[in-house]
Formats: sequence, C-alpha cells, structure tokens
Amino acid sequence: MIAGSLFSYIVVAMLLLSIGLLGVISRKNIFVIYMSIELMLNAINLIFIALGRHHHSMSGHIMAMMVIAIAAAEAAVFLSLIVVLYRRKKSLDSDIFRTLAQKESL
Repeated sequence: MIAGSLFSYIVVAMLLLSIGLLGVISRKNIFVIYMSIELMLNAINLIFIALGRHHHSMSGHIMAMMVIAIAAAEAAVFLSLIVVLYRRKKSLDSDIFRTLAQKESL
C-alpha cells in the first residue's frame, strides 16, 4: 500500500518536472520560464517529502524546506532582474536580450 502511494507521488512529481522542463525549453517569455523553473523545484520538493515519508524520516521535509528557502532568495533576485530587463527593453521576450551575450573581439 505504501509503495503504491510512493509510486503515485513520484509519477505526479515526474509529470510536474516534465511540464516545467517543456515550459523552459519551448517558451520565450522570461516570466513563463521563471514559473516553469519554480514548477520544477516544487516537483523536486514533492519527491523529497514523499521519500521522507516513505522512510519515516524528517530528512526529506528538511531538504524540502531548504529548497523552499533557496527558491525564495532566487525569486527575489530573478524578479528584480525581470523588472530591470523590462524597463530597458519594454518586452519580456528572451530573444531581445542579446546584451547579456559576450561581444566579439576584433
């Protein structure tokens, strides 16, 4: 019974991870890419918590809390970057932001 439940959680987490990866690869809007990355982080959290519960340990929950804390710091940096890039280019299309690329030397 528990092994079947663990398998169900892992299947849902892999589905969420796949949707997030597809969003990162296929979308050009920076905000949508950011939301896809957050979806992948939540899929990893689901796996940590499911494995921790399966092994009757709090280590999975602790790891999930650490990932949430790191994601909060990453969210602050990434959202401020989105605001700065939008103010400069008036768009969130990732193809416009070539200023981050390295310039060619002559």
